[in-house]
Amino acid sequence: MQLYTWLIEPFAEFDFMRYALASVVFLALSAAPMGVFLMMRRMSLVGDALGHAVLPGAAIGYMFAGLSLPAMSVGGFFAGLLMALLAGLASRFSNLKEDANFAAFYLTSLAIGVVLVSQSGSSVDLLHLLFGSVLAVDLPALTLVALVASITLVALAVIYRPLLLESIDPLFLQAVGGKGSLWHSLFLVLVVMNLVAGFQALGTLMSVGLMMLPAISARLWCKTMGSLMLLAVLLALACGVAGLLFSYYVEIPSGPAIILCCGGVYLLSLLMGWEGGLLPKWLRRHKHHTA
Repeated sequence: MQLYTWLIEPFAEFDFMRYALASVVFLALSAAPMGVFLMMRRMSLVGDALGHAVLPGAAIGYMFAGLSLPAMSVGGFFAGLLMALLAGLASRFSNLKEDANFAAFYLTSLAIGVVLVSQSGSSVDLLHLLFGSVLAVDLPALTLVALVASITLVALAVIYRPLLLESIDPLFLQAVGGKGSLWHSLFLVLVVMNLVAGFQALGTLMSVGLMMLPAISARLWCKTMGSLMLLAVLLALACGVAGLLFSYYVEIPSGPAIILCCGGVYLLSLLMGWEGGLLPKWLRRHKHHTA
């Protein structure tokens, strides 16, 4: 009975907690597998850059329609795609690597977004865009998150094999005419869609947290791609629920609470993770020296 009161009653009693829980479930199902692919492709910071790039588009949508989710989502989606396109073109026609161009564009995008919001709204509006509020998710926002999650899962199921091959050995895929740039572009579109879906709940600055931290933590426990994706989703779900309950009882912002839970799981995995954690590596080395 006590367990029901602590774990179930907040979601059974309040609509905003149920909406928040549903949005976290949908985000975990779609964003966590995308984080695994970002990590496999050594593009972990690119997700962060695209998350920042969403801000100017969301700010322009806000300037025209106020706190309208469709307007901000459309603006954020096209802003993210534009930055990915510009960074790709800059990498192709200059001597700079892609990560350097992403860093340059995302910092510029972040500054533009902050200026736009500060010129047309209050500091409260700016904080809402930067950090979001999962407890303010309504039915239209939840519908958008569910739609993005469905599209992402179907698209990943269709392009899984070529995307995985392009992540592991892009030169081989290019040699056999595998259209690696097509899968790379589709993948970036899916990443931007998930970041746009997540910014209402977690804000533009932290929407990448639920994408990357569970994936990075899972890598410290698993080796195979299937187990990595499954564990990343389970960790994202567990951190989402724990973060919501933590924010409910301690009365802190829910988005940061969820990301803090993800950070705690990462630190635990870094210490105890069987596939590269600090303690197992020390034990194996100690056992080897003893033998």
